[in-house]
Amino acid sequence: MSSLAPIISDLALILMCAGIMTLIFKRLKQPLVLGYIVAGFLASPHLSCTPSVADTESIHTWSEIGVIFLLFALGLDFSFKKLMKVGGSAIIAACTIILFMIGIGIFVGWSFGWKDMDCIFLGGMLAMSSTTIIYKAFDDMGLRQQRFAGLVMSILILEDILAIVLMVMLTTLAVSKNFEGTEMVFSILKLVFFLILWFVVGIYLIPVALKRLRKWMTNETLLVVVLALCFGMVVLAAQVGFSPAFGAFIMGSILAETVEAEHIAKLVAPVKDLFGAIFFVSVGMMVDPVMIAEYIGPIIVIVLAILIGQTVFGTSGVLLSGQPLKVSMQCGFSLTQIGEFAFIIASLGVSLRVTSDFLYPIVVAVSVITTFLTPYMIRLAVPAYNLVDSRMPVRWRNLLEHYVTGSQTTVNHENNWKKLLFAIARIVVIYLVLCIAVMALSFNLLVPFLKHALPDPWGRLLAAVLTIVAISPFLRAIIMKKNHSVEFQALWHDNRFNRAPLLSTILFRMIICILLVFYIIEQLFQASTTLVIAVAFILVCLMMFSRFLKKQSILLERRFVLNLRSKEMQEQFKGEKKPEYAGHLLSRDLHLSDFQVPVDSEWAGQTLNELDLGRKYDVHVASIIRGNNRINIPGGSSRIFPGDTLQVIGTDDQLSHFSDCLEQQTVQMDDEELERREMKLCQLVVDKDSPFCGKNIREGGFRNVYRCLVVGVERGNDGTLMSPDVSVPLNEGDVVWIVGERDDVRCLLGR
Repeated sequence: MSSLAPIISDLALILMCAGIMTLIFKRLKQPLVLGYIVAGFLASPHLSCTPSVADTESIHTWSEIGVIFLLFALGLDFSFKKLMKVGGSAIIAACTIILFMIGIGIFVGWSFGWKDMDCIFLGGMLAMSSTTIIYKAFDDMGLRQQRFAGLVMSILILEDILAIVLMVMLTTLAVSKNFEGTEMVFSILKLVFFLILWFVVGIYLIPVALKRLRKWMTNETLLVVVLALCFGMVVLAAQVGFSPAFGAFIMGSILAETVEAEHIAKLVAPVKDLFGAIFFVSVGMMVDPVMIAEYIGPIIVIVLAILIGQTVFGTSGVLLSGQPLKVSMQCGFSLTQIGEFAFIIASLGVSLRVTSDFLYPIVVAVSVITTFLTPYMIRLAVPAYNLVDSRMPVRWRNLLEHYVTGSQTTVNHENNWKKLLFAIARIVVIYLVLCIAVMALSFNLLVPFLKHALPDPWGRLLAAVLTIVAISPFLRAIIMKKNHSVEFQALWHDNRFNRAPLLSTILFRMIICILLVFYIIEQLFQASTTLVIAVAFILVCLMMFSRFLKKQSILLERRFVLNLRSKEMQEQFKGEKKPEYAGHLLSRDLHLSDFQVPVDSEWAGQTLNELDLGRKYDVHVASIIRGNNRINIPGGSSRIFPGDTLQVIGTDDQLSHFSDCLEQQTVQMDDEELERREMKLCQLVVDKDSPFCGKNIREGGFRNVYRCLVVGVERGNDGTLMSPDVSVPLNEGDVVWIVGERDDVRCLLGR
């Protein structure tokens, strides 16, 4: 009898437990993550009455792969363009929540006398709300169309990227075993450097490669290529000192900007679900009932800290950003849970061997409790607001309303100086990162090779020339970009006192480029500093006035922008992207929401005039999206068809009422109606007294009069069924095969 590898039997046990728990928790309408955790607990050695996993080390390895896939899938849902558009409200709220929740976690751990690393990692776990759980709660409760839900989603987007930064910082602390600020700043700068580098290079190369290879890409080959890119970035991230999960997230975020993003997400989803299930099962395997019973006090305290802390500081952060009190409290009450990132940070602490054994089970128990409480906390937000509003002094209420109104008017104000300086800073940082990356590659690979291959000084000279030529398009872009922009010209002609600061921005960028060229020459040649600076200055001036470099710089940037906007342009073509004016409606307590017309809706086939949505529901239909077509500002004669997407403008209450009515206006058919509409196949024998004898199919009115379809005609005794010819008369003895609804067939046959 052949022996079975332990890993196979362990996987069989894990997947069977996960499958059973998935069905149970799906039936109970609870998050599947909790089902996986329960399945892991059942398969763990801590429960003696059930079969246990034998090879825990292999399962741990598989769980690490699960983390990689979870972060890769999270990156596919993430977008750097979304991050740039989250707005000041989400930034202020997310930063406030994370800073104060980290502080609360550290204080709670310190109060129990835990060691420093336990306190710091606990703070990181408490700072991140669960994107998965909040998404599901909003869907189940029908809140995705609410104004506060969009703000919560923006906060979660920002928390995702900050969680990656936090993981890097925690890794640095764990490895260094100290809290030196210099090393922490260096780690963050290194993170920002590689983040910009990988994103820019990835956006420039990967979409082009996928586009050119599209005709050879089947689902199978695309999946293999995408996973190769993912794990390649995982290895690269590990080589430069980051966590593998960080590399997976970066590659996912790069692929999220391609036109194939949705297709890739569908292909990766089954693999992600499998390994993600194994990861969460491994989380459940680490739950020790004895340890939970021992630390029941800290668990309760941490749960209360999350509920109170997220409620208070989440509300305060959103309120500080200029949002109304009701919206702020709805956001704060929605964020009162921890989830997947808490598990990932806990796993990071375990893998680095810097956290205690009791911390992981405590975090799992806290996550389970807060997950179950999430729907109740969301429902509690509005009653809590009504209570606070009724007892708030009038002076405070007026002060709060004045602050909200003032912040909304100031946050949206931008001037030309702000736009110009921000654009220049972005250009300098991006191109400077590219220059440094090229120089690093040159000094580590190209220079040693040329020194060995060519005699001195020709090897060094060729290396210097090639390196400077490689970075020259980037250097020219640093100096010349935005010098002819609308903002620059407006400031130049608006006031002559602006000209000196504007020229200083150009001079500052020239100095940066001269220093880069100076560094390359100085590292390769022993020469006078004055001479090297002069040579660098001349080279930079030549770059500025080179038409060839100008063309190359424009082509590089145009390709990058085209790749970056390709997905957005496709969404606009398909009518999937909301117009820009939607963001400006929020200050008027209005917003734009999408609603899909059900296939069995009673509204289908009616015009907007007939529906009279403005009078009945106080909403306005801004656009009708039908397939790849968008009908903007539809007229009263425009008809609604099944499957149409309506973009509707209104307040939260109006849109909620409209959504309920849209779902209710469906055609209901009872069993009798369904039976009556059933299609029947019958025979009609044409005799000499038949009204159809001597007439063809068109003259007999089979389709137009009786609403039936002639599918065939038998003529003669051989029983051959002929395709019906509408122009050939029917003869006596012909057998006509007819399809139609029950009542129509009976009418045709004269029954």
